[in-house]
Amino acid sequence: MFQQNTVYILGESKTSSNNPIMQKYNGFFIGLVINRETDQIVDAECSSTIALTSSFIQSLFVGKSILEVDHVLEEIEQRYFGSSQKALMVAFKNANIKYTQIMNK
Repeated sequence: MFQQNTVYILGESKTSSNNPIMQKYNGFFIGLVINRETDQIVDAECSSTIALTSSFIQSLFVGKSILEVDHVLEEIEQRYFGSSQKALMVAFKNANIKYTQIMNK
């Protein structure tokens, strides 16, 4: 399904304890499939309790560069108003750090 030049990165964070995502998964996670040659995100999914949330978050990430952190964070701030907005931003930053470490090996 995914090409040989892709990697899978998992970004993690926490959200408020009363958030249904936290109660179900004990954390907030985004999985990103990234093309190593272009740094482009080719697929994304998150831990969510509503399928529409995962689909919308996917639309925020797919086609973007994992290296354009400020641009992606700005888009999240302007378009995503779910209760896990901050957790999503932290998880993306976490995924970016992991990707950068892997690519610098």
